[in-house]
Amino acid sequence: MAEFDVDLFVIGGGSGGVRAARIAANYGAKVMVAEEYRMGGTCVIRGCVPKKLFVIGSHVHQEIEDAAGFGWSIGQVSFDWATLVANKDKEIARLEGAYTSNVEKSGARIVKTRAVLENAHTLRLATGEKITAKYILIATGGAPNHGPQVPGIEHVISSNEAFHLKELPKRIVIQGGGYIALEFAGIFAGYGSDVTVVYRGDNILRGFDEDVRKHVRAEMEKRGITIITGCTVAKVDKHGKDFTTHLSSGSSIASDQVMFAIGRHPNVANLGLETAGVAINPANGGIQVDGWSKTSVDNIYAVGDVTHRTNLTPVAIREGHAFADTVFGKRPVQVDHATIPTAVFSQPEVGTVGLTEEEARAQFSHVDIYKTDFRPIKATMSGRDTRVLMKLVVDGSSDRVLGCHIVGDCAAEITQAIAIAVKMKATKADFDATVALHPTASEELVTMRTPTARHVRQAAE
Repeated sequence: MAEFDVDLFVIGGGSGGVRAARIAANYGAKVMVAEEYRMGGTCVIRGCVPKKLFVIGSHVHQEIEDAAGFGWSIGQVSFDWATLVANKDKEIARLEGAYTSNVEKSGARIVKTRAVLENAHTLRLATGEKITAKYILIATGGAPNHGPQVPGIEHVISSNEAFHLKELPKRIVIQGGGYIALEFAGIFAGYGSDVTVVYRGDNILRGFDEDVRKHVRAEMEKRGITIITGCTVAKVDKHGKDFTTHLSSGSSIASDQVMFAIGRHPNVANLGLETAGVAINPANGGIQVDGWSKTSVDNIYAVGDVTHRTNLTPVAIREGHAFADTVFGKRPVQVDHATIPTAVFSQPEVGTVGLTEEEARAQFSHVDIYKTDFRPIKATMSGRDTRVLMKLVVDGSSDRVLGCHIVGDCAAEITQAIAIAVKMKATKADFDATVALHPTASEELVTMRTPTARHVRQAAE
């Protein structure tokens, strides 16, 4: 008899866990995956994918408005929220089926139940069955964090519930200033809601380049979104179908919905981690891992948002693949968490890779900034009051491009390509030597010749 029931047991059927399971199975491992909700995880079921579908749909009204400047006369149009939700659900069900099928085709077995660790090699399923595994991978992701339990918190929705609302709110208050809060602010505003964003910091998008933060806020406010910073939601009252949100500043806002998007926390509760000896990182609350995604227990690994390292779907996938290559493919692979491109599908869209100006100035003695802020060609005909921001952060000593930051249409698509150059340590001279593709917005990235700012840190005497 085999010493263990399976070679690998994966807890979590999201992007990271599924990739690890498939690759390990392809290497010949006997694999079992436990998922208590739906295959696909946060990204597919209630994250990136449905969010992007909602974002795309929310652009349509603006496109119709802009069409007039190009000679189009479009009659009265209508929008049906229920149709959007139903069609989104249909597409998510299709993707869930694809995830399930791909895992099963690899030879791995899926069990639709919860799994809890009993020790380093044994898991107890909610069905009562016990499974022993040579290796265990924890890929349970994260969940919305509502933060402090303010009075009336039971009336507040998260992004999970936002995907399944019965009707479009006429007015919505969203607390938060990061990816999820701003993306949903743009979504609801695009479909016609009156949106108010409340954020505790001095400006939205904490951690992003300062110029990006200012530009996005100005553009969102132009589009009618109210942004209130420097305060928090202190209380939420419900009156029939309406809500009153009381702010720490003493003011209040009436709305039809209140949503909190103030961050996510790792799904580490009730997994039996303590029983198995798996340590939690005290700095971030996620499972503590080394560069190989190994936990404090030699045969137990963790990838994705549950580690709270870089909470992005492609990173979870890369970590899951690297784990399988290392453990089952005998091809040691470590994931490089530096210079990872990211996008915020706010309106306007943000794409960024590498260091911010502030980070670069803290790390390098000579930093050159190349920045342009211009009206896109489409706006010259549509008449829309909007501007694009493009910015390069360059090491003035080596000429290496340290960071690229874009705000405007297709920012994410442009950044994906630029990320290759930044990852390869391309220099500003490389950018300058690249012939512009005209007429495009992104040609500005290879035509900026003169620094708009130059920061030289004097050596300490």
